[in-house]
Amino acid sequence: MSDTRIRLLREEDWDEVVALEERAYAASGLSEGEEALRSRHRASPSTCFVLEHAGGFAGYLLALPYPLFRCPDLSLAEGGTVRENRKGSNLHLHDLVIAERARGRGLARRMQRHLEETGWSARYRTLSLVAVHGSQRMWTLLGYRTRPEIGLPASYGAEAVYMAKPLERAVTGPAPGCPAQVADAKGAPRATGCAGLPVGPTRN
Repeated sequence: MSDTRIRLLREEDWDEVVALEERAYAASGLSEGEEALRSRHRASPSTCFVLEHAGGFAGYLLALPYPLFRCPDLSLAEGGTVRENRKGSNLHLHDLVIAERARGRGLARRMQRHLEETGWSARYRTLSLVAVHGSQRMWTLLGYRTRPEIGLPASYGAEAVYMAKPLERAVTGPAPGCPAQVADAKGAPRATGCAGLPVGPTRN
């Protein structure tokens, strides 16, 4: 896709990031607000990205180092533990949202792959996320495994599930049995994803 690129998130992107996050999550009660979002970015600017497609802003991804089997609380900004988190080998995919106009083109999967490549190069060896609204089946097809025994902050809702997977050296092409299209993450409307399954949102 010559009209598509992924780059690091910049200061001038925040108005669009916050607006897209609110559209995706306000109705489900999962919207964090600007300060919390900015704090995730401050924790790890090198793993937070913006998607540009067809000449405009089309989505974003926020990821940050977090101890395996723990995750950010949506109701709180990142605090004093950020420096300690950087010592670990787990990278937490906190948030991935694709704008409505750009959905159905495999762009969420492309951003996920970009994160995997970045994480591997930075010596992270596991990826984690929190799946909500029944999306764990789709993430399982992408290599994540549910860890239902892991307790989560109440801010994620009663049905949220922690998931994790080993981070391996990235390879080109879609995973076996999974087309290039993947659902939007963290509260976006349902779409068709791997193997034609209905794919729900995640709060990664």
